[in-house]
Amino acid sequence: MGAQKAPAPKPWIETPLTESANLSKAAGCRILLKHDHLQPSGSFKSRGLGHYMLHQLSQASSPSHVSFYCSSGGNAGLACVHAANALGRPATIVVPTATKEFMVAKLRAAGAREVVQIGKVWAEADAHLREKLIPAGEARGEEPVYVMPFDHEVIWEGHSTVVDEVKCQLDEMGVERPDAIVCSVGGGGLLNGICDGVERYGWDAEGTVVLGMETRGAHSLNECVVTGTHAKLKGISSQATSLGAMKVCDRSYELVSTRGYVKSAVLGDDEAAMGCWRLAEDENLLVELACGVNVALCYGGRLEQALGRPVKKDDVVVIEVCGGNAVTVDMMCEWKREYGYLDDKISKKEQSHVPSANTNGYH
Repeated sequence: MGAQKAPAPKPWIETPLTESANLSKAAGCRILLKHDHLQPSGSFKSRGLGHYMLHQLSQASSPSHVSFYCSSGGNAGLACVHAANALGRPATIVVPTATKEFMVAKLRAAGAREVVQIGKVWAEADAHLREKLIPAGEARGEEPVYVMPFDHEVIWEGHSTVVDEVKCQLDEMGVERPDAIVCSVGGGGLLNGICDGVERYGWDAEGTVVLGMETRGAHSLNECVVTGTHAKLKGISSQATSLGAMKVCDRSYELVSTRGYVKSAVLGDDEAAMGCWRLAEDENLLVELACGVNVALCYGGRLEQALGRPVKKDDVVVIEVCGGNAVTVDMMCEWKREYGYLDDKISKKEQSHVPSANTNGYH
């Protein structure tokens, strides 16, 4: 009997779920952090895109000829490159010319076969990828796979693995289910996956809330709630560019419109920045604004306001620490200098419990 071919490696990892004493004290309930910043690409995108790419490779007529193509200079592009490396296939990334040089450098350092900078906006970069590079790849005998950032059910299936892991980890802690799961919303892929997982375990019927967080100026999901329509923003003004989808995908609109357990909340860039420096100083974690907006909920009664009810000491809230690569130490220092006034707005009782509120930090 011949030796069986080993299955392709999984391009994402199981990440820890830990309870934060500092954030729990600040929020008035049990705050558990799901550490997806530890994924190979530095963000949760490794789950969905990795799962999608693994699926596409398994369906390919000639897996050894597959090449992956992605038009994202952000977390999706990095997730594509890292997953392609794990699967032993090349990845070509196309980004607009406005993409920050440190992100282009990260894509190249991660091992992208090629990083092309073209077009003033993402749509132009994407058109070049689809109309020029993919046909050229086909002409060379490749089997090109286009990797979209969020709008595909196989991607959502990959993101739902975060709930599978949380379920097992909560079982080990003796916790039946979370009272809320907090996640960031850009195009909606992560939200869709988390909701799929929540419904898979019946938590939606038992009272678990999924809270989708956005920054003001990138609040496409919340705009749907406010207008009652599948709204499209006129533009993106938030600094949290990873959340900068002017319109959420159809599935996300359906969820926020028809599922009572799905809620939406919006905070400012300044509050998201506060979440970032608090997480850095209290938990030694460096994340971008799109992730910091989730952490900011723990301070100043924001969680209660977002949930629309008082929180209880034994409530269990899981925060998806989605990670992200659009952050440097210099950026963190600048956020603290610009928005440090927010620390003064936290109550003295809350301040006394949180280390970062009692230091000068980055000043």
